[in-house]
Amino acid sequence: MLHLRMITPHHLTDQVVELAGRTVGTTHLVVLPGAARDPEGDVVFVDVAREAADELLAEMRSLGIDEAGSIAVENIDLSISRRADEAEKEAPGEAADAVIWEQLAESTHEESTLTITYSVFMIVATMIAACGVVLDNAILIVGAMAVGPEFGPLAGICTGLVQRAPKLAWRSALALLVGFAAAIVATTVFSLAMDALGLFDRGMLDRPRPNTSFIWQPDPFSFVVAVLAGVAGMMSLTSARAGALVGVAISVTTVPAGANAAVALSYGDVGQMWGSAEQLLLNLVGIVVSGTLTLIGWKLLWRTQHGRMLRPPGAPPRKP
Repeated sequence: MLHLRMITPHHLTDQVVELAGRTVGTTHLVVLPGAARDPEGDVVFVDVAREAADELLAEMRSLGIDEAGSIAVENIDLSISRRADEAEKEAPGEAADAVIWEQLAESTHEESTLTITYSVFMIVATMIAACGVVLDNAILIVGAMAVGPEFGPLAGICTGLVQRAPKLAWRSALALLVGFAAAIVATTVFSLAMDALGLFDRGMLDRPRPNTSFIWQPDPFSFVVAVLAGVAGMMSLTSARAGALVGVAISVTTVPAGANAAVALSYGDVGQMWGSAEQLLLNLVGIVVSGTLTLIGWKLLWRTQHGRMLRPPGAPPRKP
């Protein structure tokens, strides 16, 4: 269940209450007339099954509540209520399968913005991966994959394309491009500094590296894994199973490929640099393509199976 808190202008409150009452899967409707001060208006609370939340939010926005008032959404971790149980049974589908597009757009917006924190994580992750590729240490590579924040912008691109939100897509693409460029430049300088300190040398890069040589030697499996990771990543975001993102992060070699390219660049090894760049590009393209298709397919499937979540005007609530 989700909890909605809305500040509504006085002249729209009746429409909001009527809409909430008509939506299947709603309960615990509370109206506090004149309780809001900034902006002025009424406060409306309602709990809604996750399966019906997306359409309810869209209808609320069509009334202009987001412009004249506000809409806040919270997850309900525990609801001990017979009415809540009945509302969840009334809403078709399963909560784990429901996609709340407003929530997805908001979460990807936060994760796909070019910030100092995002840049630092990207640079640090790439430097850790650089140590991993030079030492041929798979543990460091996995750690760098988990630290890297690049899936946020990738998800933002997919969401922007599906939702026809060009600002989100461009902002995400900018964060991805600038983040990797900054990380590769910083890691190249880092590699040169480590070489000056005697911690890196050209021989470490040229020697056989059975644990990490795949990073700069892309093959068809590189693209296949990226495609599968894109599907898993978008499914984890839409179903709120954030824990699965860790597995997605350590299944693709975006950050390690950028790190190997940076180290190879510092030593002038063009072959490894271009091989790493190809690996990076394959992973990025595979994730974006599969992530976008996953969202499109999920959107069509949900609409086909469940249709509208609104009862006809004047229709009584359905019995559970």
